[in-house]
Amino acid sequence: MKRIFITGSSGCIGHYMAEALIKETDHELYFLVRHPEKLQFRYQSRPNVHLMIGDLQNIHKFRDFLKTVNIAILAATSWGGINESFEINVTKTIGLMKLLDPEVCEQIIYFSTASILDKNNQPLSEAGTLGTNYVRTKYQCYTQLKNLPFYNKITTVFPTLVFGGEPNKPYSHLSGGIKDVIKWIDLIRWFKADGSFHYIHARDIAQIIKYLVENPPTESDKRNLVLGNKKTTVNEAIKKICHYLNKRIYLQIPLYIILVDFFIKVFRLRMEDWDYFSINYRHFTYKNTVTPATFGLENYCTTIEEVMKLSGVYPQKN
Repeated sequence: MKRIFITGSSGCIGHYMAEALIKETDHELYFLVRHPEKLQFRYQSRPNVHLMIGDLQNIHKFRDFLKTVNIAILAATSWGGINESFEINVTKTIGLMKLLDPEVCEQIIYFSTASILDKNNQPLSEAGTLGTNYVRTKYQCYTQLKNLPFYNKITTVFPTLVFGGEPNKPYSHLSGGIKDVIKWIDLIRWFKADGSFHYIHARDIAQIIKYLVENPPTESDKRNLVLGNKKTTVNEAIKKICHYLNKRIYLQIPLYIILVDFFIKVFRLRMEDWDYFSINYRHFTYKNTVTPATFGLENYCTTIEEVMKLSGVYPQKN
């Protein structure tokens, strides 16, 4: 039985991850949480599940305990201002890793984001200069990991676009806003755009993490895993969503950059440097993305249609 320390359990991915580890393993689990009342998973459903009240800001008060941890799963993140984001996403995250005992800790699973990678799964320099506070600090943290003495024990996971959420679990940013996007489908279906992306459901991420816990990578295994289903183009996604909703596509107008700029000005949209970069970059795709199926497990959500259904969007009657 391993002693596992988990941060970020109050979020969407964290809830699915906690549920999988509690229900499907016998390991001793320690969840670092600030507000226990926000937890919707049943942490009292079996023995050896513990809540540690605190956060990364005061992580040093757990220094003695951290020396006893066998596996650390670090999913906590900050979406706030630049100072807070850097403090949590870089300084405190790396500080936590340094508090672990390299003789006792067998594996660190660190959550980054695929947004900081280029098409060859290498750090994307623009993420470090133009990225949002979240993206920039994730870039800064990842590029510092190689300087740590126990770098060979770190498995970095890079989720792509994350869907997920249920009545008893928080919704991801994408799933939480997908119904609002669908309201515009009658307009969206008239356009086509050059772009592509990957996506994955939080439950599938949780299954991958559980697999890594039970099957730690060897020295020859890849330590960087991009989590996502096979890439899909924007036009394919629009077509599948329209078909799912029983919406016909008659004619599509190419959405060139100049037209995008026109819409931005007309609707007075607030755009940051990273937004403009993303519009021009367009293809956030990666090599060798993984899903549970990669490890011989069953995928929970693979298709666009499944994403719609699991997000609470259902076909409309004609």
